[in-house]
Amino acid sequence: MPADRLMPTPESADLIALTRELVDDKLRPCVDEAERTATFPRDVFTLLGRAGLLGLPYPEELGGGGQPYEVYLQVVEEIASAWAAVGVGVSVHALSCFGLFEAGTDEQRQRWLPDMLGGDLLGAYCLSEAHAGSDPAAMRTKAVRQGDDYVITGAKAWTTHGGQADFYKVMARTSDEKGRGISCFLVPADAEGLTADVPEQKMGLMSSTTATMLFDGVRVPAERRLGAEGQGLAVALAGLDAGRLGIAAVAVGVAQGALDAAVAYAKEREAFGRAIIDHQGLGFLLADMAAAVDSARATYLHAARLKDAGRPYGRAASVAKLVATDNAMKVTTDAVQVLGGAGYTKDFPVERYMRETKVMQIFEGTNQIQRLVISRHLK
Repeated sequence: MPADRLMPTPESADLIALTRELVDDKLRPCVDEAERTATFPRDVFTLLGRAGLLGLPYPEELGGGGQPYEVYLQVVEEIASAWAAVGVGVSVHALSCFGLFEAGTDEQRQRWLPDMLGGDLLGAYCLSEAHAGSDPAAMRTKAVRQGDDYVITGAKAWTTHGGQADFYKVMARTSDEKGRGISCFLVPADAEGLTADVPEQKMGLMSSTTATMLFDGVRVPAERRLGAEGQGLAVALAGLDAGRLGIAAVAVGVAQGALDAAVAYAKEREAFGRAIIDHQGLGFLLADMAAAVDSARATYLHAARLKDAGRPYGRAASVAKLVATDNAMKVTTDAVQVLGGAGYTKDFPVERYMRETKVMQIFEGTNQIQRLVISRHLK
């Protein structure tokens, strides 16, 4: 059953209703085939863009939806409850727009953001490298100034939408000053010398293309640098706080989907003359799953409300990402257990939910990194 939401305004309640209608009519009928064939659902992102759901947390005057994070994240959760790969994609797209919105000039925002937020252009985010994941300051991809251009050389690993996106927010080294020597660039997908390596063969999120992006002397006009030289890592880390909330919402959506599937099965499947949900052992397991979903949702909503109020929310974002993804891993694993042997087959979606959730404990900062962030805040 759908999550019981207390939305801040009637308009936001209507937005959730619209999202649920789109999810039921357009996403659920397609997800199984797209995941089976590893087909990237570009048409779905276009549809969401046309419906105004790709740029929700950005101002209306720039083509966004003008919605608070509290609302935007609940829309992401609703999408992810049916199709995790698309939920992740919406979060990544919002993150790929963050650098331009936060560090770009008014001219840059007016020039590029409307198409990015309106769904005409799909974004990707290039921060990690094969040897620089949890420690982005160790990146080696370089951007060398040559006249009015920068020339970017290197490789960016684990790029969601790699080879499918229309633009890439790229962090590259412009000096040897470790963390202070990184700058941010908005690189169009058709830039000469920019190619995608063979997509990764993943455990889950099959319809979400993940690839290493190769920069072979990619020439980018200096007007596409976002912010000052050396500001890139600060922009990236600020964006990650918001991105972690997006992944928390995705994880809660997948957990909710797993809970719903487990409850539906437990109400229909009988053992020893009664529905298995009526057996205390199963009933209590489902109760724990429901509590895990509800508590995880509360953590990301708390962090979102801090962000919307303009208050520091970095620690709360890490708590939300940690709790939501760890809880989702347990809930999806338990959902497989509730369905028993059936849960281990592809006849039911719970095995897919379990596979999809695992990476959520890893990307946007591993959960070990979240614990490090939280402990530093405590110190």
